[in-house]
Amino acid sequence: MICHWSLLVVFNLFVSQCHGGCAEVDSMTEAVAGEGFLLGCISCKKREEVSARATVDWHFKPLGVEDFKPIFHYEHPSANIMDEDFSDRLEWHGTKNSDIQIGAIYIHNVTFNETGTFRCTIHRTLFLRQYNENVTVEKEVQLTVVAVANRELTSVIAEIMMYVLILVLQLWLIGVLIYCYKKISEEYEARETHKALKAQAVLAKDNCDGVQLE
Repeated sequence: MICHWSLLVVFNLFVSQCHGGCAEVDSMTEAVAGEGFLLGCISCKKREEVSARATVDWHFKPLGVEDFKPIFHYEHPSANIMDEDFSDRLEWHGTKNSDIQIGAIYIHNVTFNETGTFRCTIHRTLFLRQYNENVTVEKEVQLTVVAVANRELTSVIAEIMMYVLILVLQLWLIGVLIYCYKKISEEYEARETHKALKAQAVLAKDNCDGVQLE
């Protein structure tokens, strides 16, 4: 029973890796001037089986400014840069079909002028059986542009812990597979031994019956 449960867990882990479920992860918030930066924006559907269509709008509000301005619009397969300050510097890095769950964009050659608030708005239409449902999701990224990258101690520790966890999980999976293989082998050998003993018993009985008849 334990072996079967463990194999089920292993199977589910491999299936989840193969299909890659959606997970909402916050965007990074610190960019380095002169380098590229990925503005993350993820909005997962509550029900994956429901088909949908979505568009994405990005707005930007520089530090010290009150109003947002539109900078980017995406409606599969067209991407439009709507602000000349970002001309030729924005690139779509989101979902490659109309059922958008990842609305990320990549900024090339980040400048200090990009310090401020970026707002990602996903307009989604869910195609339900009885009707269509419109959903709007907004996410904001407070971006800080620095001259040199700063790695916080917490991020370093988190990265180390992630690799340690992955290693432990892999070792556990290997251990489960070895245990189950041995368990199945032992059960198979026990069944074969039982069959052999049963066959010998039947053969011995047949021999005894033959002797009595003679």
